[in-house]
Amino acid sequence: MKRLWLLFTQTVTVLVAALFVVSTLQPQWLGRQAAVVPVFEAPAPGVAAPVEGTGSFRAAARTASAAVVSINTSKAPVNNPQSADPWFRFFFGDQTPSQQQSGLGSGVIVSPAGYVLTNNHVIEEADEIEVILNDGRKAVAKVIGTDPETDLAILKIDLTDLPVITLGNSDALEIGDQVLAIGNPFGVGQTVTSGIVSALGRTQLGINTFENFIQTDAAINPGNSGGALVDVRGQLMGINTAIYSRSGGSMGIGFAIPTSTARSVMDAIVKDGKVTRGWIGVEPQDLSPELAESF
Repeated sequence: MKRLWLLFTQTVTVLVAALFVVSTLQPQWLGRQAAVVPVFEAPAPGVAAPVEGTGSFRAAARTASAAVVSINTSKAPVNNPQSADPWFRFFFGDQTPSQQQSGLGSGVIVSPAGYVLTNNHVIEEADEIEVILNDGRKAVAKVIGTDPETDLAILKIDLTDLPVITLGNSDALEIGDQVLAIGNPFGVGQTVTSGIVSALGRTQLGINTFENFIQTDAAINPGNSGGALVDVRGQLMGINTAIYSRSGGSMGIGFAIPTSTARSVMDAIVKDGKVTRGWIGVEPQDLSPELAESF
């Protein structure tokens, strides 16, 4: 009886694993249609696009800058619920209401449908989110979904004729490749900085739950969060997320979430409203002599 039960559980485990692999890699085999976010993708590897102005990044900056937006967030002031109580006012006096909190960040328009990629920490707990395009247009953004574990968020704006960035192949990046960081540091306005890919696959930094950062020495400062890291053709390679700094400013160590990660998170959020990840239901247990004998 134990052998039959063991055989049954092993069979079920194998079938569930096979179903997970098929539903992840080939959902059409199960009759499921994956939600499609209209985006502009870079040509296949081996199809090189011409680069204008050797030694200059003006073509890349011109191509990508229009699709990088500034994000202003606001949060209503929080008042002490007891401030209207006469006894509270008698003992503590009139309490000055807290001021409205505001935040600043950047984002990238990745779809003609109005989807904007940014960092979750840029819009977290915001009551109102305003997106400002490089051409001066403004729009109130709606949060489609967030993924705190990768620090990504998807917004949507209702505007026409949107400039859209081309999604590049971040997996093809190599150490030493030239990149540009585009965003709105310190609220001074859209700024382009240049550098190289300093390292790939940075993990265990304590920034996100799931980490696979591109490290760059392109200057990234507060306000750049959610902005674009692009290659010399203006194709999106990552979403600028964090810096290592003792002063609060750039020290030449910045981190960006690869486009490959951002694309998968965006597709999952647009399709299901959240990111669902697989997990293995395994619980370790000491192998006692009795269990060893039964197995």
